[in-house]
Amino acid sequence: MTLGLSDEDRELRDSVRGWAARHATPEVIRAAVEAEAESRPRYWGSLAELGMLGLHLPEDVGGAGFGLLETAIVAEELGRAMVPGPFLPTVIVSAVLNEAGRRTGLDGLADGSLLGAVSLEPGGLRIVRESGAVRLSGTSGAVLGGQVADLFLLAADDDGERVFVVLTRDDLEVTNLPSYDVVRRNAEITVSALEPAADDVLTLDARRVVDIAATLFAAEAAGLADWATTTAADYARVRKQFGRVIGQFQGVKHTVARMLCLTEQSRVVAWDAARALGEDVPVDEASLAVSVAASIAPDAAVQVTKNCIQVLGGIGYTWEHDAHLYMRRAQSLRILLGSTASWRRRVARLTLDGARRVLSVELPAEAERIREEVRAELEPALALEPEKRKVYLAEKGYTTPHLPEPWGKAADAVTQLVIAEELRAAELEPHDMIIGNWVVPTLIAHGSAEQIERFVPQSLRGEIVWCQLFSEPGAGSDLAGLSTKAVKVEGGWKLDGQKVWTSMARVADWGICLARTDTEAPKHKGLSYFLIDIRNTPGLDIRPLREITGEALFNEVFLDDVFVPDECLVGQPGDGWKLARTTLANERVSLSHDSTFGAGCEALMAIARTTPGGPDDEQLTVLGKVLGDAASGGLMGLRTALRSLSGAQPGAESSVSKLLGVEHIQQVWELAMEWAGPASLVDNGDRSSATHMFLNVQCMSIAGGTTNVQLNIIGERILGLPRDPEPGK
Repeated sequence: MTLGLSDEDRELRDSVRGWAARHATPEVIRAAVEAEAESRPRYWGSLAELGMLGLHLPEDVGGAGFGLLETAIVAEELGRAMVPGPFLPTVIVSAVLNEAGRRTGLDGLADGSLLGAVSLEPGGLRIVRESGAVRLSGTSGAVLGGQVADLFLLAADDDGERVFVVLTRDDLEVTNLPSYDVVRRNAEITVSALEPAADDVLTLDARRVVDIAATLFAAEAAGLADWATTTAADYARVRKQFGRVIGQFQGVKHTVARMLCLTEQSRVVAWDAARALGEDVPVDEASLAVSVAASIAPDAAVQVTKNCIQVLGGIGYTWEHDAHLYMRRAQSLRILLGSTASWRRRVARLTLDGARRVLSVELPAEAERIREEVRAELEPALALEPEKRKVYLAEKGYTTPHLPEPWGKAADAVTQLVIAEELRAAELEPHDMIIGNWVVPTLIAHGSAEQIERFVPQSLRGEIVWCQLFSEPGAGSDLAGLSTKAVKVEGGWKLDGQKVWTSMARVADWGICLARTDTEAPKHKGLSYFLIDIRNTPGLDIRPLREITGEALFNEVFLDDVFVPDECLVGQPGDGWKLARTTLANERVSLSHDSTFGAGCEALMAIARTTPGGPDDEQLTVLGKVLGDAASGGLMGLRTALRSLSGAQPGAESSVSKLLGVEHIQQVWELAMEWAGPASLVDNGDRSSATHMFLNVQCMSIAGGTTNVQLNIIGERILGLPRDPEPGK
């Protein structure tokens, strides 16, 4: 995995990873750890020759003319490999100088002849202006890379405002600090009444300087987290305790799965921050993207590296293992960048002031041709009555454009996104089949010609409502453990059993039902997939289940000698597991056109704005955390869509986003209820209220696979951890 998504990004990653493996060997890293002071790496010239120091700089100063994203990819990889040396502060200095329009020193930073250092907090460094003279005095805050640097980018206090100055080593008294990060060390500088040159005090907005630094800090943090997650997973796959590998214990498996979730969050927000700084977007939008990254990535790296040590156990606590080096680096980044709470408050304030990060993708040129065709085909629908519109859209393939013709439009990813945009622009809404969105693709893939003709067109037009009879009291997420039986009889099958959590059962026309047709076969192989006429089949007893909201949307369904004719068996007996996986896996390519925050966060911010006196610092901190989580979820969806557009396979984002999204929305409505105060304890039946929404979203961490099941899936399918042992073994 890498921050970037394109083939070129992956080639860059592989190039840097190969270079790091050759040059940042364990012996090199340990030599840096044990050295009395940091020294200029012998391989620095090689890194410069590879072009890594000037990717983001103009070609006329020895750069490659790319953007900050490419440099962020390098920062991620060098962080992942714990490469000694001041790469991070050097590229921060050159990026800031380039944006500030200062050319002096850029060529040296690009060719490796100059090393950079950066301090983001003024410490005791002050600018005093008297009688037209500008003097700099005092001792700085911690200077990252200061022990070996030639060119220093230093924050200073200018009458209460933070500014940045650029000075050479000859101008400063440099004191090496005994550093917590023992691979890349810090210094402090002292000056006494130094009169800097006019262009040494940068006119570039200090916030922009910090944003550039924060973006590259976040990128390196993502690399640290990735190393820690990979290391923990590798160890958990082989380390045995109590007779089995520790990765099989859910406590360990879920810990490592959570580590992956935090790593993916770090990666997507660092990616977006690097993109935002290179885009032509409003300053506040770019700053918001950076603030989200700064509020998530360094803190996530700290949590993940700590968890890595925990998974490693005793070996992780030793000086000889590298795990503590990564934890030290992550903590150093978090502290040097400023407290996580302060960045969260910055996210909240920017958002409350109206800043939004809008999700969008740049479609290829062919999209315009597709758009014209779609627009022309949709135009006749505008003159139709609402119900006739849905029929027209269904017959033209717009209900499920991703499905093959004639049921859909066989639309690729680009076409799907164009269709969604044009439907939205024309205010046209195809029929939402709900459960039918799962049933129809399964019938098209596995059903007979008669079944397809009988059910698919009607479903697309909205003439058939479906329900799903999968879950049972003794088998919720464990579909393979179903006990409802189907016995072969003349002309069909007799079904007996009980289903539960069946939404829409009382209004459905038909249901899809999994039942066990072979009790001797392994549990995954003995299931079959049936279609049941809910309205006209004797033996069905549908009983509403009242939920914690007081509503009864779910149902229990008892099947007592229910006859299902042979023509309503989909596929062959025993195909049920394969068909169920087709049903549950079917997804379209989609992209939210809201801000990255979504409706829940917008509602939460509306409450915050009405708080007497405004939200306090604690509320702002919590709000910033929630907004950051929302943003990362939206960005995961965006990256999934971009992968689809490029024809690439899904990344880890698609597996992680459901888990994090559910936990996020539950936290949103819990906070909304808390912030509404005693008024939230009055339940007036308003289904849009925070009170109702809080109760309603509790089902989301259960439905469709519980949180624990999702963590198992992430641990086993993405990280390769061993499956849980079979019962009794």
